[in-house]
Amino acid sequence: MRNIFILMFCLFSFTISSAQLPNLIPQPVEMRQGLFPKDKFIIDKHTVILISDGSAMSSAQYLADYISKYYNLSLRVTSDPEQVNGTHTINLVINKKLYTNADKYFISVLLNKINAGAASKEGLFYAVQTIIQLLPVANDQSGKLIIPSVDIIDYPRFAYRGMHLDVSRHFFDVNFVKKYIDYLAMHKLNFFHWHLTDDHGWRIAIRKHPKLTDIGAWRNGTIIGLYPGTGNDGLRYGGYYTQEEVKEVIKYAAERYITVIPEIEMPAHSMSVLAAYPELGTEPNKKYEVAQTWGIFNKFNNVLQPTEETFKFLEDVLTEVIDLFPSPYIHIGGDEAAKKWWMQSPLSQQIKVKNKLKDESALQSYFIHRIEKFVNSKGKTIIGWDEILDGGLAPNAIVMSWRGEKGGIAAAKIRQKVIMTPEAKLYFNHAQFLKDDSLTAANYLPLATVYNYEPIPAELRAEQAKYILGAQGNLWSEYIANPAKAEYMLFPRLDALSEVLWSPKAKKNYPDFLNRMKTQFKRYDLMGITYSKRYLTIKP
Repeated sequence: MRNIFILMFCLFSFTISSAQLPNLIPQPVEMRQGLFPKDKFIIDKHTVILISDGSAMSSAQYLADYISKYYNLSLRVTSDPEQVNGTHTINLVINKKLYTNADKYFISVLLNKINAGAASKEGLFYAVQTIIQLLPVANDQSGKLIIPSVDIIDYPRFAYRGMHLDVSRHFFDVNFVKKYIDYLAMHKLNFFHWHLTDDHGWRIAIRKHPKLTDIGAWRNGTIIGLYPGTGNDGLRYGGYYTQEEVKEVIKYAAERYITVIPEIEMPAHSMSVLAAYPELGTEPNKKYEVAQTWGIFNKFNNVLQPTEETFKFLEDVLTEVIDLFPSPYIHIGGDEAAKKWWMQSPLSQQIKVKNKLKDESALQSYFIHRIEKFVNSKGKTIIGWDEILDGGLAPNAIVMSWRGEKGGIAAAKIRQKVIMTPEAKLYFNHAQFLKDDSLTAANYLPLATVYNYEPIPAELRAEQAKYILGAQGNLWSEYIANPAKAEYMLFPRLDALSEVLWSPKAKKNYPDFLNRMKTQFKRYDLMGITYSKRYLTIKP
């Protein structure tokens, strides 16, 4: 294996003339034509994947499974060099001494071998994703896959590269959630934000409070059409994940080096909670229902009463969630809490006075601080939408800035960590075209806007910019009722997001990206992914 490292460094010491290079997304840090450009590596039924040791097995098996699924070729994986017997090999190496950056990797494609190496399992997995993109984008049934000679060195720009999925408005089963995670892995993202609770349905089983799923996971109808709608379908709708299913998803994501961040909404967006446990609301004796319409902010009372009973309930819930999810982060929402419900509640007012809080924004801050203290006591960090800045930011919280960049800028300036996800730039539930060919939220987010987004605001100095961990795309599901529609809204904007978060800023080039997308669309076709065919006519 030592010779592989020597070869890699030698190859990148040459100045190589430019030529047609593979169309990769996200664009790697450095990619050059191989030293012997006429050489091609051929994968056939005799090709073997040779791993340095057992630590490379999961990435090797991922590659073998992909080739088997889409090209009907079964490749043998081994750690024994003597079993290679002179056949073409794909060498996958993990060596901690190779790089100090755990996510960094190299690939060198030669006539009789592909060498790929990294210092960590994660880095090697990213190398495998790139090798997959070097494969042909059509299965010609010849039993041979030709890969061009190329040398690559690559690593990500941002540490946090995320994508969100709302399963409250519409529920997606475990099989699709796994497929969604595969899409994130394919684009070298490393965080999956799972929006598990909202007004429209509670989607995770909590053993100590079973009514959350017995009652809160089901609504008695859904509005028809774009909000405010043309009626209600009157159909019972819902679903939830058992704790065993949650564990299954977490394990599946971990095998792809993706951290699953659960979101448990509070203090607002809680109508599904209140339908099950109305005593936690601000209106005594009110009959709450799981929401059947979208856009209910400030119209329906969906806010929890900040009592000790409520905090005990939330601590019960969060204890089970924290025990399930190994993620260092727990998202607690914190957005769109209409203060008028607390203003109208005598008990909320008593709590405000008792705790010497000047207004309802301070009451929200009191609520968030209480939850943060509990989450911190469990060794976790909270993430919240930028409303958690209202009334004073929780001291250790990470701000997810969605109402533009203002909240993220304010947090970074006081050295709070930030994840950028501005609605106007990264909400994939918005229409892709001015006249979209399906029902979407009434906003417009074209591919170019996503691609041209820069997560680090110009207002920040270099020392402040360090607090921008990265960014995240969000897929809210009000008008996304099935997997095909989710894919349609996701692709190809996910490709644009991946390049924003992975590739060097200096290498971004939208016309070049569109040219590379021509190859990516063919890969979508190979994989059976749904996307708008209108993109095929867009010119660079």
